[in-house]
Amino acid sequence: MIRSMTGYGEAERDSPAGRLRLEVKTVNHRFFNASIKTPSGFDRFERDISEVLKEHLSRGHVSAYMTLDRATVAEDAAPRVDLDRAWQVHRALEALQAELDLPGSVDLAMIARFSEIFRAPDVDRTDHVDAETIRALAADAGAAARAMREAEGEHLRTDLAERLMSMTAALDDIEERAPMRLTSERDRLREAVKELAEQVHVDEDRLAKEIAYLAEKWDISEETVRFRSHLEQFNATLAGDGSEPVGKRLSFLVQEMHREANTIGSKANDVEISSLSIALKEDIERIREQVENVE
Repeated sequence: MIRSMTGYGEAERDSPAGRLRLEVKTVNHRFFNASIKTPSGFDRFERDISEVLKEHLSRGHVSAYMTLDRATVAEDAAPRVDLDRAWQVHRALEALQAELDLPGSVDLAMIARFSEIFRAPDVDRTDHVDAETIRALAADAGAAARAMREAEGEHLRTDLAERLMSMTAALDDIEERAPMRLTSERDRLREAVKELAEQVHVDEDRLAKEIAYLAEKWDISEETVRFRSHLEQFNATLAGDGSEPVGKRLSFLVQEMHREANTIGSKANDVEISSLSIALKEDIERIREQVENVE
C-alpha cells in the first residue's frame, strides 16, 4: 500500500465553548511541515494539533484550519435583560408622559424598543476546553485525511504498476534485440572489408576478434539485470503493508533505473534499442513525477 501526499480531512466536536471544526489539507512536501490556524484563545493548542497530525501524516505540507461556532452553546444562549436599565427606561417614559400629558400607558412593547436593556449572553468558555478534546478532534481530521491519501495512493499504485509492466516489456525487447545487432555488425564489417580490400576472402579470425571486442563494449547484460532488480524492488515496495513511508525509497529506485536506462542508451549502437531506451526514460520520468507525491 502506498499513500499520496494530497489529501483532505475534516472533523467536528462539541465543546464547552461551542462546536469545533477542524479542516486539514495536505500537499506534497519532502518533510512534515504543518501550518496551524486557530480561533482566538486556542493558539495554546496548536502544538497538540501538530503532534497528533504528524502521527497520521508523516510527510507533506499540512494546513489545518480550526473554527468555532459559539451559537451551538445551548446554555445561556438567550440574551439577558438588564432590569435596572429597564426600570430606568420605564420611569423616564412615565415622567415624559406626565410632563407632556400624553394619553395611553407605558407597556412592554414600548420599553422593548430600547435595545440597550438587552445584553448579549456571555458564552466565551474558551478556558473550559481541554487539550484532550482538541487532540481527539485532530485525530479524527488526521485519520480522514490519511484515508483519502490512501485512496489516492491506490490510484497511483495502479498507474505505477502499469508503467512497470511497460518497462519490463521494453527490457524484454532490448534483451532480444541485443545479440542481433552484433550479427548485423559482423555482416556489415565483412562487406566493408570486401569492398575496401577488393577481395572475396575475409580474415574470419580477425573479424571474430573485432566482434568479440564490440560484444564486450556493447554489452548491456549487467545494466538489464540491475534494471530488473530495481523493478522487482519497486514492485515489492508497492505491495508493502504501508506501515512505513516509501516515497524516499521509490525515489531512489527511480534514480537508479534512470542511470541504467542512460547507460543502455549510450551502449545501444542500434536504432531499435535506442528507441526502446528513450521509451524507458519516458516511463521513468512519468514515474518520477508520480513518486514525488507519494508519502
